[in-house]
Amino acid sequence: MAKKGKRKTPPINATSTADIAFMLLIFFLITTSMDTDKGLARRLPPPVPKDQKDKADVDIKKRNLLVVLVNSNNQILCGDEFTDIKQLKDKVKDFVQNANDDPHKPEKVEVDVPYFGKMMVTKNHIISLQNDRGTSYQAYIDVQNELAKAYNELRDDVSRRKFGKAFMDLDEEQQAAVQQIYPQKISEAEPKNYGGK
Repeated sequence: MAKKGKRKTPPINATSTADIAFMLLIFFLITTSMDTDKGLARRLPPPVPKDQKDKADVDIKKRNLLVVLVNSNNQILCGDEFTDIKQLKDKVKDFVQNANDDPHKPEKVEVDVPYFGKMMVTKNHIISLQNDRGTSYQAYIDVQNELAKAYNELRDDVSRRKFGKAFMDLDEEQQAAVQQIYPQKISEAEPKNYGGK
């Protein structure tokens, strides 16, 4: 009779462990959402035609220009007066809209806009955003957001009155028409040392 001994346990088959780990990695990569929408959404202007590159800069009338300056203390100078961040959006809207045809605000030009017909718009206005090298990034982003909100609200108001829906819900042709009424013209200058920080 044979002697009973301890049975050897068979080794674990580890050949497919690497495959399983790789598949789990792929699964988690595919199912995990990553936040990549950070930053400012801006549409760059089209390139300048070659025949215009050598010409002098366009002459801008003073009444068509609104300078928004953010200093090194994160204070905002809108036009000629200090402004709180909460007031900036309304000041920009008032400037761009120029509802009362104020001679100190952008001049109005007649434009034939699809869906709307002939309208008087401030198409030559420019918001010039300037900041100090010492301006905090958060203050810069806050000002950018307020400028974008001003245009968004103006466009939404027109869209709701004409089409009964928000600007973002319009089709491309309708959006292009509304953008002719309120073109977003924000010029950003290179940061300078205004405050000495």
